[in-house]
Amino acid sequence: MDNDLSNYRKVYKKSELSKNEVSENPMELFQKWFFEVEEFGGDTETNAMTISTIGIDGFPKSRVVLLKKYTWEGFIFYTNYNSEKGKSIEKNPNVCLSFFWNHIERQVIIKGQAEKIAKNLSDGYFESRPDGSKLGAWASDQSEPVPSRKYLDERLASFEKQFENKEITRPKNWGGFIVKPVSIEFWQGRPNRMHDRIRYTLQENFDWKIERLAP
Repeated sequence: MDNDLSNYRKVYKKSELSKNEVSENPMELFQKWFFEVEEFGGDTETNAMTISTIGIDGFPKSRVVLLKKYTWEGFIFYTNYNSEKGKSIEKNPNVCLSFFWNHIERQVIIKGQAEKIAKNLSDGYFESRPDGSKLGAWASDQSEPVPSRKYLDERLASFEKQFENKEITRPKNWGGFIVKPVSIEFWQGRPNRMHDRIRYTLQENFDWKIERLAP
């Protein structure tokens, strides 16, 4: 197979990013960009982000998850703690998050450390989920091999029966992680591949160092 993609080209020209105009705190800029992406439209899931972890086998792995909350402290998502992702974070909490908003020609790349959030916070979010999603959390031993799709469907049906007319409680092995950033880079596409890149790096005094990077 030989599929040459060298002629796939795009001119980036929808916006710009000036170091003189950015906020002192990167979370303020993230919120501004997030709202602008939503207003611009075109991305069906603005909160979709890629999380990269270092696996127990030593290899990096990236997959898309959904950001469910962000605060001054960091970025929160939910998963099965016994999944490949959860086990990788338990062994090495250093992770990387990235957002790519194609329609507005922007990326955000976040390096940070992941840790479990408080149980009551995971309980609160779990209660807000649709019943189908709650049951799915019980039925799926995430990342484990299964014999067939039928096996999964039968497990789901068994938990539907088990929780019929009952409150669907949160599995103890399911909950949230918060990624507390140590570095956040904002990338804005520009013409001639001379992109704008502004990086925030957390300092020992908890201030943020702001630098422009070469594209």
